Amino acid sequence: MTRELPSNFLWGGATSDFQYEGGFRENGRGLSTHDYETNGNKKNPRHHTMVTSDGRKIFPKSAFVNADDVPKNAKPLIVDNQYYPSHNAVDFFHHYKEDIKLMANMGFNVFRFSISWSRIYPTGEEETPNQQGLEFYDNVISELEKYNIQPLITICHDELPINLALKYDGWNSRKVIELYMKYVRTLFDNFGKRCKYWLTFNEINAIRGFGPTGVHKAGGIDRYQAAHNMFVASAKAVILGHKMMPKSQFGAMYAMSASYPATCKPEDMFHNQLEQRENWYFIDTMGRGYYPVYADEILQHHGIKSLKEIKMEPDDKEVLKNGQLDFIAFSYYRSNISKDGDDWFNVGGSPNPYLKTTPWGWGLDPLGLRYTMNKIYDRIQKPIFIVENGMGAIDKPNQEGYVEDNYRIDYLSQHLSAMADAINIDKIPCIGYTMWGPIDLISLSTGEMKKRYGFVYVDMDDFGNGTLKRTPKKSYFWIKHVIETNGKALDEN
Repeated sequence: MTRELPSNFLWGGATSDFQYEGGFRENGRGLSTHDYETNGNKKNPRHHTMVTSDGRKIFPKSAFVNADDVPKNAKPLIVDNQYYPSHNAVDFFHHYKEDIKLMANMGFNVFRFSISWSRIYPTGEEETPNQQGLEFYDNVISELEKYNIQPLITICHDELPINLALKYDGWNSRKVIELYMKYVRTLFDNFGKRCKYWLTFNEINAIRGFGPTGVHKAGGIDRYQAAHNMFVASAKAVILGHKMMPKSQFGAMYAMSASYPATCKPEDMFHNQLEQRENWYFIDTMGRGYYPVYADEILQHHGIKSLKEIKMEPDDKEVLKNGQLDFIAFSYYRSNISKDGDDWFNVGGSPNPYLKTTPWGWGLDPLGLRYTMNKIYDRIQKPIFIVENGMGAIDKPNQEGYVEDNYRIDYLSQHLSAMADAINIDKIPCIGYTMWGPIDLISLSTGEMKKRYGFVYVDMDDFGNGTLKRTPKKSYFWIKHVIETNGKALDEN
């Protein structure tokens, strides 16, 4: 079976504004929840810098898997001599023409990027949008159109204006649904005729806590109340988008690391099935348009008696039904295992002893991508879109900045081959593939620069030092050949 893909398949790359864009406070951009998040590394987690009402500085962990609660009276504070990666990132704000040209030369026909909410509405509550912010994204889309690259826009990628976190407790408040919809309508008014594919939220099954959702308490009912409000906001955005732009297609994005039972012991099998429902809870609700029958069981694991404890408006069920997603988008990086007695995870688990790992301990499992594609489609039976995949690695450039990254080529060759097999053999309808970080950017999990994903090397270290010069790696020319043959080159390996 050939690995050549359908003629309408979309090839591209994916980024987020706070890891890639930069332009901190330029052209009217307001402050976001990630602007107070420090750098870190594998041993030292990223954290927020804040001050309490009595003047004490505190540093709550910001990692979305194990985020700390943030005291309600704490205010974010930018500390001298502390590096905040989101402020400059790798400066797409000033390099967008160069970067898009590099993407075009690889043959991309889609580019996934997120819009910074605080660049459009600096506090989230302005009556009118920031025109300079709209102009920037208008210029980005115009540059994409110049090369026949479709935009895939993430409306909300793990952040919101800091004012909405401090004033309303972020997504814990229904007021933020109203403000999100004002922001959404602004995007549709300005870019709706130029963008077919939209993502309402990013990794909605994994995010929690102050940085990604603006909610002070990272767990318990606050997390699931925020999730409900985001479900409603997503559904309302889909309904509005279909009305304003009838040909538009909407997804939300989920972190879908594959999870396997540790053994074939029945208790391990059943535990793994229950654990995976932590993810299906989000996908089922948004993809089918109603809460699953096991919702109470999931909530009880988090100290919530039942779904009745979640505050809902009378028409929420109808909104969820009418605003269900058109496609399921997901990220795939690794697989893990679990056994009876383990804690439940949305993303994570124990290492799989059969797999090699990255320097950050992520298990390399190409077949797991095919497995995940089948699992999602078997359950939801809507088209899927792989919007993040890649391997963080330490690149060692020569004096000219060139990296001979055969390890990345090997990783992508195996994963893309598994994807092609799912499409051609298993008949899974897949819209496209956007590799994470096509131009090197800041790592979300550690805030490092040395954890690189890209086809293009950016001269910058973990503390923002460097020329920001862009240099194509060996993988740049390899993926160019894969794309120009529409996947057929994968058969050459």
